[in-house]
Amino acid sequence: MTTIPPSRHLIVTIDGPAGTGKSSVARAAASRLHLEFLDTGSMYRAATALALDRGIPVRDEHAVAASAADAHLRFDWTTDPPTMLAHGRSIAHRLRAPDVDASVSVVASLPAVREVLVGLQQAIGRSHARLITEGRDQGSVVFPEADAKIYLHASPAARARRRADQLRAQGRHADEAEIARELAERDDRDSRRAVGPLRRPEGAVDLDTSDLTFEESVDAVIEIARRAAEQALPFASAAGNTG
Repeated sequence: MTTIPPSRHLIVTIDGPAGTGKSSVARAAASRLHLEFLDTGSMYRAATALALDRGIPVRDEHAVAASAADAHLRFDWTTDPPTMLAHGRSIAHRLRAPDVDASVSVVASLPAVREVLVGLQQAIGRSHARLITEGRDQGSVVFPEADAKIYLHASPAARARRRADQLRAQGRHADEAEIARELAERDDRDSRRAVGPLRRPEGAVDLDTSDLTFEESVDAVIEIARRAAEQALPFASAAGNTG
């Protein structure tokens, strides 16, 4: 099994549009490398679920941000994958609900919400300095000095097919044409938002997974991380950055 020496400080960011499999690939690569996995999408989904459950309009920027800050969002790192906690309780059952799916991109575009969650993510990076993190602004905003940056993407058709397969596996209806339209709309919103827009981070390795299997995608990420680990600082030298 491929592992990263425990003495190594290593942060690997994976950014890219929705429906590319970033979360699944990052989780699998982190497990095989014995690194932590930071699912930032779960944090935005948690903020969305909290707002919906409290009857807060999802476009009410400051109310949604205050709700997220008040919830003390954190991960239970003793579980695999880490469980998203709000107010000290698991909120995992809400993260993939249809109402959250429909509103999370709106919440993720709110500057005040991003300020709260980016701060939490950076704090996690200081206290868990051996991790793979995925999102849309990880290499560009949250961890611009990451040891390795990956921009993971796929063709629109491949992304729609994968998302449809995921929904069907959950027993939900899936119309690939409709999914493709929704993904295109989300790409547009994510790339045009004022704070933390979706973009290829400077210095990122471009990884097109359109024609790759899941295992091939994971292997590619592992190889990039392995090469980065060869140059990463040992903990003795990076102690000031680990929190």
